[in-house]
Amino acid sequence: MVQEPTLEWHVIPEPTNVEPLVGTCSLPLSGTVVEQRGADDAEAVFAHQLVDDIKRVCGGWQVASGEVQREVTLRTSPSLGDWSYVLEVSPDGVVITGSGFEGVRDGVQTLRQIIRQIGLTIPCMVIRDRPAFSTRGYYLDVTRGRVPSMAWLKSWVDRLCFYKYNQFQLYIEHTFQFNGLSEVWRGADPLTSSDILELDSYCAARGIELVPSVSTFGHHYTALRTRQLRDLGEFPEDADRPFSLIERMTHHTLNITDERSYEFSTSLIDELMPLFRSRKFNICADETFDLGKGRSKQESAKRGVGAMYADFVERLCRHVDDRGHDVMVWADVALEHPEIIDTLPKNITWLNWQYEPNVDDGTTAALADAGATQMVCPAVWCWNALIPRIDDAWNNITRMARHGRAHDVSGMLVTDWGDFGHVNDPRMSVPGMIFGAQQSWNPDAELSEVDMLSRISTIEYGDCTGGVVGALRGASAKGGFSWSDLVTYLELDDGRGGCNTEIVRVMGCLEAYRNDLSQSGRAMLADARVSMLRTLRGSIRELNGNLMTQPRISPRCSAWPVALT
Repeated sequence: MVQEPTLEWHVIPEPTNVEPLVGTCSLPLSGTVVEQRGADDAEAVFAHQLVDDIKRVCGGWQVASGEVQREVTLRTSPSLGDWSYVLEVSPDGVVITGSGFEGVRDGVQTLRQIIRQIGLTIPCMVIRDRPAFSTRGYYLDVTRGRVPSMAWLKSWVDRLCFYKYNQFQLYIEHTFQFNGLSEVWRGADPLTSSDILELDSYCAARGIELVPSVSTFGHHYTALRTRQLRDLGEFPEDADRPFSLIERMTHHTLNITDERSYEFSTSLIDELMPLFRSRKFNICADETFDLGKGRSKQESAKRGVGAMYADFVERLCRHVDDRGHDVMVWADVALEHPEIIDTLPKNITWLNWQYEPNVDDGTTAALADAGATQMVCPAVWCWNALIPRIDDAWNNITRMARHGRAHDVSGMLVTDWGDFGHVNDPRMSVPGMIFGAQQSWNPDAELSEVDMLSRISTIEYGDCTGGVVGALRGASAKGGFSWSDLVTYLELDDGRGGCNTEIVRVMGCLEAYRNDLSQSGRAMLADARVSMLRTLRGSIRELNGNLMTQPRISPRCSAWPVALT
């Protein structure tokens, strides 16, 4: 039975222009999606996606190729602007015209979403649509906790395609099976070269560029704790300290005064690069907290941390450039040392990550004023938590998209980090991912967070009441004692019954105890834990009194940058 149309339907991302027309198009129980050769979709992936959705309503639909117009026709037209598509619904059928491969893809996703909501009787209309940002990427941490299976990664790629993302990156430290580094990846269930080749092809067929990304400077916690590589770190004497989720985020930078560190970093690049068809490469180079503090301290005293950082990154960039690739670098260290931006290659794309919910455009403007190419990088706010902070994700993503739009950046990369073990269910990232899809496509749309949550509930989960994601949002605001707090409380124990002063130094919830410690000079485990719980007492009381309306700021953007400067 054909599903009766409802009075209302929505598309995510919201199209830039919808022109309603008189009448409806009633697609038949048996019909054809014809994909013309110019669509460059060799496997007819998009036509099959559409048929699969139609078959949820009725059977008997087929995929064909050729120039004859059928019930649903997919085609291209060079006259359309880049990345554009036009979706025309008339009583005679549906025609999707894309400017190219990606335009056809995006038009198909729009029609799929409409059919999922109202079935095969579709109001006549013309949708003319194109994205605000040509690059709309998603960045997934596959290092600090779970390593996704290939089946899960493919399902995530399908979601990214459905919401019109066109770039995907995987963050890797030790979770790739690098040749000769079995001590690093052993026991991590690492991704293999075959996995990457398979995923790269799967992404490409769906209009998504899989971009290689690997840590090449900081964040080498696992590698620099091995017998094989520990001597390359700034503090090799700390390699045997007890495992700590917190300490793995705040140390373990390569000692770049040792030439072997450069050889190690370039070996990672050279092994990964040929596995991807992308001509981009993200060398990361972020949060080099130990630089100039350990074995390179003497060199830092002569030259300065900024100059040391710039020289090493410049060498890595030249290495990537010599192999015909464009380099991406996280922008945090360059923003701390703005004098180095002009000394580094002009073809760097700076990945400007700013995660505060109320973020201003200061860093975006600074990079724009320096003439640097940048992508704005907000977050889905899933790290350090069992449940994502929905409100914080919405506010952060919305603001960063608008700042990027105002400063004409090259794109947006939505990040999904796994600090403290990536313990939340991976499906919890879906609302934030969809926020990013909306804002990177059409940040000028007048949509509220509540409206978006309702649309996500309907389109993603088939919940016409719109309440599924609203319930998740409510739960996310009820964190009086979070996963981050539990990790901090436990890791204050140094393993010998004493107080781990490194945890005291970096965690924001222990600021009061740091002040007390400066007077007493002796760190005590019991005192530190009591001080921490006192800090949390107010939020727990508010939660119990049902007065808490906003989650506290995560340590990722409140504690560490303050404590580590």
